[in-house]
Amino acid sequence: MDSATTKKVIGVVLVVLGICLAYWAHSMSGSVGSQLNQAINGSPTDRVMMFYIGAVISAAVGVFLLVKK
Repeated sequence: MDSATTKKVIGVVLVVLGICLAYWAHSMSGSVGSQLNQAINGSPTDRVMMFYIGAVISAAVGVFLLVKK
């Protein structure tokens, strides 16, 4: 494999990882504990937010690697 192909494969893996993390965070935000915390504090739990942030960063880096020539 050459360098360009390796970057594309890593990019795809990161995009898929970002999608999975976003789905996982969405599932966690629907839990009873998370909804209770959101009702009391007005914001999602820190763990859910970290998963969302990780999803965005992973997907953004993956897209960057896929688009970069």
